[in-house]
Amino acid sequence: MQELVYFVFPALTLAVAASLYRRARKAREASSVAIWSETQTTGLTEPASLHPVLDPSVCVGAGSCVIDCPEQAMGIIDGKGILINPSVCIGHGACAAACPVGAIRLVFGTARRGMEIPAVDPHFETNVRGIFIAGELGGMGLIRKAVDQGKQAMQTIAKRRDARADFDVIIVGAGPAGIAATLAAKQAGLRYMTIEQETTLGGTALHYPRRKIVMTAPMDLPLVGKVAMREISKESLIELWHDVMAKTGIEISFATRLEKLESASGLIRVHTDKGIFATANVLLAIGRRGTPRRLGAAGEELAKVLYRLIEPEQFRGANALVVGGGDSALEAALALADEPGTQVTLVYRGETFGRVKPPNRERMEAACSAGRIDVRMKTEVLHIAADHVTLMREGQQTDIPNEVLIVCAGGILPMSLLKDAGIRVETRHGED
Repeated sequence: MQELVYFVFPALTLAVAASLYRRARKAREASSVAIWSETQTTGLTEPASLHPVLDPSVCVGAGSCVIDCPEQAMGIIDGKGILINPSVCIGHGACAAACPVGAIRLVFGTARRGMEIPAVDPHFETNVRGIFIAGELGGMGLIRKAVDQGKQAMQTIAKRRDARADFDVIIVGAGPAGIAATLAAKQAGLRYMTIEQETTLGGTALHYPRRKIVMTAPMDLPLVGKVAMREISKESLIELWHDVMAKTGIEISFATRLEKLESASGLIRVHTDKGIFATANVLLAIGRRGTPRRLGAAGEELAKVLYRLIEPEQFRGANALVVGGGDSALEAALALADEPGTQVTLVYRGETFGRVKPPNRERMEAACSAGRIDVRMKTEVLHIAADHVTLMREGQQTDIPNEVLIVCAGGILPMSLLKDAGIRVETRHGED
């Protein structure tokens, strides 16, 4: 009898464990199928940047990629890994590192939607001598990787100085890559100038929703040392950059926009809205968002017109208008509506909100039902005045009171600027 128990009990234990495992796996697959179905319904099937592609002939469905994906972008369907929520994938590659059989590779673009990437060499220099690219513009949105690229590019730049130039290097952009490059330039004793089109630090993070958690990894900053962090809020990340700037004394020219690059007599002439400067090298550390897209409406030059929302509380009690139909527009309108006394109107020229995340759509529908946001579809801004805005819908004009207008119409990608400077740009369709 004892021998029977000795053999039967372990077998039963294994059977129960296997049954529980199959049940849990089935539940996870059902959840993945539901998320993927919703993704297809909303049309958010195309990843924005670097993303994983799984080889089903290699994948064994271990699920490590699902567990290690902080954004919960991965899932298991029919026993194989799949990117079920591409719109939230930021390409950090944790899934590829976690895969035990090497079934995942990271690529740019898809067969359906190509992605333009400037061609750079191992030192991050383009085909135009003296022009370097680091960070998001080159397809790398990860903070630690962008920091590393900024530092590595500066190692090459530090060896190329020209007494004829106003600067040894001009750094364009004050995001992670630009800040790291600026720190490295100061450490190397270079004559540098860093310009940023925004009025503050942060780079792409400025356009994130409030309290968004940013995934990163420990990084080593010149003049600062090791910064250990893995998860950090948008606000804390921006505070970190301000702290770094204050402690190191690096100088950044804010509200300065790059307009043109041209090579002349071995130097690079950098055209900005504040003047033209000659430099031996340029490091482009700008985001892929580019320059905010304008409405083209009369009165758009007024100070009350903004192209991003940072602190909604400053508009508490105001009549606010948000223009756009994407996630950023919905998030801005919802944030403003959360402020007591704020009257919020959202206008969009389309008939429906298309490619927006389901949670934002649901929150917007609830806010509309509660009368917290006035949504006007098939509507455009015709004229902007100091105290009101004129809207146009199907030939009919309407004036509404207004103190602040937030334009969330996306940005103009800087690829034309690169091409005009002679920089080779490649279109990737899911290649490494």
